[in-house]
Amino acid sequence: MSEIFPSTNAGPFGRRLKRARGAKVPVTVLTGFLGAGKTTLLKHFLETPEGAGTAVVINEFGATPIDDALVRASTDETVLIGNGCLCCVARSDLQETLRGLLIERERGELPDFKRIVIETSGLADPSPILQTFATDRALGNAFYLDLVLTVADAATGVATLEWSPEARKQAILADRIIVTKTDIDGGEALRARLRALNANAEILDAVSGAIDPKCFTEPGDGARNPFVAEAEHSDGIASFVLTQESPMAWNVWLRAMDTLMAMRGGDLLRVKGFLSVEGCAGPVVVQFVQHLAHPPVELTAWPDDSRHSRVVFITRGVMEKQVKELFEAVKALAL
Repeated sequence: MSEIFPSTNAGPFGRRLKRARGAKVPVTVLTGFLGAGKTTLLKHFLETPEGAGTAVVINEFGATPIDDALVRASTDETVLIGNGCLCCVARSDLQETLRGLLIERERGELPDFKRIVIETSGLADPSPILQTFATDRALGNAFYLDLVLTVADAATGVATLEWSPEARKQAILADRIIVTKTDIDGGEALRARLRALNANAEILDAVSGAIDPKCFTEPGDGARNPFVAEAEHSDGIASFVLTQESPMAWNVWLRAMDTLMAMRGGDLLRVKGFLSVEGCAGPVVVQFVQHLAHPPVELTAWPDDSRHSRVVFITRGVMEKQVKELFEAVKALAL
């Protein structure tokens, strides 16, 4: 778990940043099941002014890299990871690719990219990608996981969610979900199913394959969503939001999360949000993936009028009541 590192010229978490990603290169993970329309949306984004300076990492399933060929016309910074799913191949492939992009940029072999989009195979579980940025200290110093963007097909999405655990995982871990092919099917049933799986994600429609480019560049509002009720999912996955109006002692949060990760780390699929911490003027951004903790980052200001802690938990078999009771017990012992 990350410890506080003091600085005479900064807050208790080091240099305060205007945004959590600071000077690091932001990373958007683009996921969604086979045929949902990920590549079409990505190609549209790369052709906009907002898409300029984007490096693209594509992971395809199959012997012929079709998506890579389609996207490469839009950017000179496309990198194809070996065939297969990122959940099936060693994560070292992704790590080596990202390090290579940095080296090539330093040598002048690549333009000075300002963002990376990782397009996963339609069969991929996004969790290993999220873990990569928490486990590799060097990559964590260079890159920041900005958002998970999931694409869902209105024509076949409901049926896919029923039979595919990977598709459900893609929806559950999303910060933002884009619904495509609404000209074929209005998508009402799909949106209802997606909200049941992930009540915290922003759900938007793509029109003729196009979407506001800010969907790729602006973080989702999942951690700001006032949703507080626990949601149950078909794979034993629950999502809930812990909130607290008064500032929290960092030691309480630290010890409670240490205990939770030690006992049930494998079942913490994603934890992400803002903390109001005693002694900090701005919010502290926290993010965890299973047993791994991203370094906490103190922002200079809150992103909205709310000043209370709100952290989204996506868990497997860990209930909101259990987590609340753990925090209460640690708080009582800390007094």
